[in-house]
Amino acid sequence: MLCVPKLSFRPATTDAGHGWRVWPNLARHLVPMAVNQLWVADITYIRLREEFVYLAVVLDAFSRRMVGWAMAEQLRTELALSALDLAIGSRDVTPGALVHHSDQGVQYACGDYIARLQHAGIQPSMSRPGCPWDNAMAESFMRTLKREEVNGQAYRDRAEAEASIGAFIEAVYNGQHLHSALAYLAPEEFEAGHAPCVRTVAAYIVTGSWGRRTKENGSIRSEVQRARGRAVVAAGEFAGGSGFTNGWDQRCDAGALAG
Repeated sequence: MLCVPKLSFRPATTDAGHGWRVWPNLARHLVPMAVNQLWVADITYIRLREEFVYLAVVLDAFSRRMVGWAMAEQLRTELALSALDLAIGSRDVTPGALVHHSDQGVQYACGDYIARLQHAGIQPSMSRPGCPWDNAMAESFMRTLKREEVNGQAYRDRAEAEASIGAFIEAVYNGQHLHSALAYLAPEEFEAGHAPCVRTVAAYIVTGSWGRRTKENGSIRSEVQRARGRAVVAAGEFAGGSGFTNGWDQRCDAGALAG
């Protein structure tokens, strides 16, 4: 007789059944060219030995750097606000230049959270209903966190979980975790020294001048060839994963880098 294992309980982290305004998706076609132009936010659960706690995060979509996070026993708005406050306090935000993208959960749609964004000059953006890939970068971080840190752990309590996950975020993820989208650099290293090159090349893609500029200027063409992988993903991966990136690859192969 075959035995089907019972699925473990997974607490819900998104409650979109609310009456607050659902903001339009500004991030869907936005390609960040520098830090603090697009942040993505999400919430997940962390399993302890006898209970669950919840982790809210804010990432910079350009560098994949974790810029804010917080943990709590309850899914209240204060959890998301604590992560947001840490992000705002640790970054140089230019009013009107930053989009904050999240799902439609009540923690992000409620008046207190939107007021905090607007007070800082940050534009709210939300995923479409039933489209988790609209927030693919935040989802990707959560998978990395669970795979490399949380799974297999048996945190005694919230304090132990906070200490261990905090160390992972700051020392491992931000400081050491290599991203193929960043030319196999960690977020901190990418922000420190490689962003200008990628922004330049990505700009040629987005403005449609890739082929013309690379043919007119040999040095730019050489730079494109050296940084092609980084720029393609920086300009495209966020918008939906490998399919979008492959589309940019095909455009590059057929256009600027042909011949």
